[in-house]
Amino acid sequence: MKRIRKMIEIDESKCDGCGRCINGCRENALALVDGKAKLIGESLCDGLGACIGECPRGALKIVEREAEEFIPEVPEATSHSAEGGGFVCPGKLARVIGNSGKNGVSGGAAQGELRQWPIQLRLVPEKAPFWDDAELLVAADCTMAAYPEFQRELLRNRRLVIACPKLDDRNGYLEKLTAILRENRVAGVCVAYMEVPCCGGLLRLVHEAVAACGKELPIEEVKISLEGGRI
Repeated sequence: MKRIRKMIEIDESKCDGCGRCINGCRENALALVDGKAKLIGESLCDGLGACIGECPRGALKIVEREAEEFIPEVPEATSHSAEGGGFVCPGKLARVIGNSGKNGVSGGAAQGELRQWPIQLRLVPEKAPFWDDAELLVAADCTMAAYPEFQRELLRNRRLVIACPKLDDRNGYLEKLTAILRENRVAGVCVAYMEVPCCGGLLRLVHEAVAACGKELPIEEVKISLEGGRI
């Protein structure tokens, strides 16, 4: 049932997609969509405006309008989509993590080197501010478990996507990765893969995506042995 109540309103012309308001919203009512903060469901917004103070551009304000009733608790498996129809998993909602420079958020550094979410190539947005001016780390799933120095040596100061070239849809990965490289100011690409033959498919996919994106981007290759060392 709808009624007149307080709701957050976002001026997209002022929003630069920094992501600070998203971390400031405890109700998970906001998400980055195509590089802009969006209200993803009226029933998720409590109307208190805790996110407003996080915005450095003054893009958020509280208004009174007709809206769905606020629902304090949303089942973990689902939340309303940005388009207002159907449901999407909250784990798919893009957000910035920790103190990561001009696209970071306040509130203290993260414990690890991960600076954005999600990380699975099928789930990451094609366009987001955290891709800009950063090097992209495209890592085979197994490298994180096999290489002890993954975070310190490979992930630090990079943005991460993970994929399995053997088990997942290669064509879908190629299309998504090409779009990320084409639509954002990615500084370069590091690809980390295992020494097993099938994992070389990820390296080939990265080279194809860079060639298809229409930009000249440096590619660093890191091969990891089954014993956990760099080859």
